Amino acid sequence: MVTWILLRGLVRESGHWGAFVPHFEDAVPVAKVHLLDLPGNGSRHAQRSPSHIDTMVDACRQQLQAAGVAPPYALLALSMGGMVAVQWAHRFPGEIERQVLVNTSMRPFSPFYQRLKARNWTTIAGLLLTRANGLQWEQAVLRMTTTQPHPEVLPLWQSLRQIHPVSMANALRQIWAAARFTAPVLPPAVPTLLLASTLDALVAVQCSRAIAQAWDVPLREHPQAGHDLSLDDPHWVAQHVRRWLMERAL
Repeated sequence: MVTWILLRGLVRESGHWGAFVPHFEDAVPVAKVHLLDLPGNGSRHAQRSPSHIDTMVDACRQQLQAAGVAPPYALLALSMGGMVAVQWAHRFPGEIERQVLVNTSMRPFSPFYQRLKARNWTTIAGLLLTRANGLQWEQAVLRMTTTQPHPEVLPLWQSLRQIHPVSMANALRQIWAAARFTAPVLPPAVPTLLLASTLDALVAVQCSRAIAQAWDVPLREHPQAGHDLSLDDPHWVAQHVRRWLMERAL
């Protein structure tokens, strides 16, 4: 079986994958799924978040080594997790068999105003100025990252926030790490698939299009989902990974 490492994005944790994991396991039965939390998030919320993507890569590798999970790995990474995946594959290509990047963005391919749409800066500033509570933050994140209501998700996200609170200092370090990360200009040395949402309200879909063009790798776009594509349409994500694997096997 192939070990698939799933990586979430900014201040999100493995618990936010939710119902996506069984969808993925059904679609890719050869996958042995392993969920990782970046330092400062999830089960590692008490740790200090690195302010460099490289250090996040090192932390992921150390976690897997400690758990006895040996390479090679396949990576499926959402948003900032895509930056970690790209840098991992760049520094240690022998460890990575393939990677799937979902609604990610990075320098030098896209300007800052595409990597985080302006309307979201206003929302975040308002939450900070009003000292919003946890429920208000999670409601705002849900609005920014999805195109569907998902009434069953909000209680789960609130629970995750209470169990694994992410400190403001760690959130700022993660933002700083993502903001200054610059991806290699040359295409990855490993097979790469991009999945993106045309209606992504958080990160412009042009970011994924620019990466696909620069690296000459396949891009598949969902016409209706939001930034959290694995939440809005987990079946779609899983099936497109499955098709890509089958195409490469031919």
